Amino acid sequence: MFILKKIGCRIFQTAFRLALPILPYREPEIVPSCNKLDSVFAKEKISSALIVTDSGIVKYGLTSSLEDALNKSKIKYTIYDKTQPNPTVDNVEEALKLYRKNNCNALIAIGGGSAMDCAKAVGARVAYPKRTVGKMGGVLRILRRIPTLIAIPTTAGTGSETTLAAVITDTKAHHKYALMSFPLIPHYAVLDASLTYTLPSYLTSTTGMDALTHAVEAYIGRSTTKETRRLALEATKLVFENVEDAYNDGKDRAARENMLYAAYKAGIAFSKSYVGYIHAIAHSLGGKYGTPHGLANAVIMPYVLSAYGKSAYKKLYKLGVAAGACAKEDTYQAGAKKFIEAIRSLNEKMNIPNKLTGISKDDIAEMAKYAEKEANPLYPVPKLMTERELEGLYYQIADWSEANDK
Repeated sequence: MFILKKIGCRIFQTAFRLALPILPYREPEIVPSCNKLDSVFAKEKISSALIVTDSGIVKYGLTSSLEDALNKSKIKYTIYDKTQPNPTVDNVEEALKLYRKNNCNALIAIGGGSAMDCAKAVGARVAYPKRTVGKMGGVLRILRRIPTLIAIPTTAGTGSETTLAAVITDTKAHHKYALMSFPLIPHYAVLDASLTYTLPSYLTSTTGMDALTHAVEAYIGRSTTKETRRLALEATKLVFENVEDAYNDGKDRAARENMLYAAYKAGIAFSKSYVGYIHAIAHSLGGKYGTPHGLANAVIMPYVLSAYGKSAYKKLYKLGVAAGACAKEDTYQAGAKKFIEAIRSLNEKMNIPNKLTGISKDDIAEMAKYAEKEANPLYPVPKLMTERELEGLYYQIADWSEANDK
């Protein structure tokens, strides 16, 4: 049966790869800072905006430059600051009520990927008022234009300011819905390194490794293009050269700016070439336990890359060369292994653990089922895996040293 499923998955993925040139991908227009948004407000005829963010962003005053720009242009605005690290269906519905109550005609997401995902889902609900978030989960289920969406990242990792995806958690079902449709790509992205200065070191590291995960999974998949391969290699190089500097000195402007562009490039790459089992497993952990996405990706990445074996050696070697982790003279196998080890080493230098606590053995089969369903047939992974193989990966990444398998 699995042989037939593999054939079906590869046919599906080949069809998507062949369709890439004609699919309506677009890139957001880059704006260098919030004080340059006046022309955007005028162009889009924005009269009232909903700012989607979280309490931490407001607490640290990161919305002040945006609010100044809105006030300068005499635009009304309302702030929704209750977005959770893994945005929920309830977050979306609460923000939607504020959007409607204040007659908004634009969405501005400021923060990490959570705020942007929440804003995208709000936009989808505005476009489809009779559909629940759950009914819009999946591929190409949102076809209508959403309200003007401006994305302002304060982290350098998710790349959500460039992507067609939004991941929303159903806290009742303990499941994550991945909404993936072209209208969800933000219309504008504000890339201002100064907005990332207050990002704590532990978030700098995990969001940075999130960007690396996007670049790596986009590159090693089977639906790449010349453009996505180039962007993924560039992003990988930028992460390895800058993330540790940004971690050690949060106000290193060059490192912060380079990480913003690494996330942006990786975001474009994986929007077109998709991700793989690292993300599928991370989403299941986030849905079940609320595990932060960047942390999950960082920990999981070396295990999944190793599990791909020879099917990924050549591409991992090329990523290793770009990262400076191996030499051109290395064999594909040696280069791949050096690259995986370099990822482990980078995690260690930034105090990211090599395993995750809190995973229950009783939940693994269910999470593996969700991960397999999410990944197949959509994700063009180097090697297709069964639910049983995915279960084995959960056991590898789980830390039960303190009896966390209750």
